[in-house]
Amino acid sequence: MRALDNAPVLLEVNGLSTDFLVAGESPAHALVDINFKLREGEVLGIVGESGCGKTTLMLSLMRLLPANGRIISGQINFQNQDLLSLSEREIADVRWKNIAMIFQGAMNALNPVHTVGRQIAEAIIQHNYITDKKLVTERVVELLELVGIGAERKDQYPHQYSGGMRQRAMIAMALACNPQVVIADEPTTALDVMIQAQILELLGQLRDKLGLSILFVTHDLGVVAEMCDTVLVMYGGVTAEYADVDTIFNAPQHPYTQELLRAFPDLTKPTEKLVSIPGYPPRLNALPPGCRFAPRCPHVFDRCHVEQPELHALNGRHFASCHLAEPESTISPETVKFPGKSNDL
Repeated sequence: MRALDNAPVLLEVNGLSTDFLVAGESPAHALVDINFKLREGEVLGIVGESGCGKTTLMLSLMRLLPANGRIISGQINFQNQDLLSLSEREIADVRWKNIAMIFQGAMNALNPVHTVGRQIAEAIIQHNYITDKKLVTERVVELLELVGIGAERKDQYPHQYSGGMRQRAMIAMALACNPQVVIADEPTTALDVMIQAQILELLGQLRDKLGLSILFVTHDLGVVAEMCDTVLVMYGGVTAEYADVDTIFNAPQHPYTQELLRAFPDLTKPTEKLVSIPGYPPRLNALPPGCRFAPRCPHVFDRCHVEQPELHALNGRHFASCHLAEPESTISPETVKFPGKSNDL
């Protein structure tokens, strides 16, 4: 993990809550009181099961929620400016220029009837207001070569690219306007292991070369250990745990984090059976009373069914929303070691 304590805070999210309106039903509370900071050069991993609110959080940051989505409270402070106070025209100027997104599923995100080069050029023209075709073409070529795609491929269509190349093209598009923050929404999903490794290596190189800050959304704990400096574990739209990556893997305090780690394959014990978390995540418009993880928690007790735990500060850099993690009653759960890794990752 890199030393980032003295790096300036680039993005700070305070009390962010997002609902989805459902016809004839109660609103779905997709995000409730989310808080985190992203420093310059930091990679923050957002992890959790499908439906926990990871993508909703990213779309809320970009203000790209679908029509039934509503940000009901909170602040998104980017360079000391609250993005929620901006008009649609003003936030459109922030997107791609300052905060860009690598969308999940490159084949769905790219337009199949336009060449890859033209799609990257459109982002440059729209947000940098460059109309000189030669300059735009030079920038497109520069971006493609930056992500390992030859200049001759700029006039090809998405279907002529492999899955890995399409993902590289999405990364090139995200970098088109030199943003400070890049949101990577599960960029390695549906790619084979070798291509995943190449994409992760590329993102690491770009972080170091360009000084990017990255919000990395994933469900792969191996990727988290490899890429991230800090980790936000989400469950049912709330923060389960938030800490640096060493703490998350070696001293997790929330039962959900502990169970996620136990469910991950241990390369040092190939004959051991995998542990699974019983049950399913809650429906966001039919939440259980009390703690959202209580119906699946191995350490549940009476209080968990009636009272939603606060996000307790265990120290200045470690937070967990569990009654058992209250400062006056903090438990010392069995240390969970990351499979095949040393304690310092």
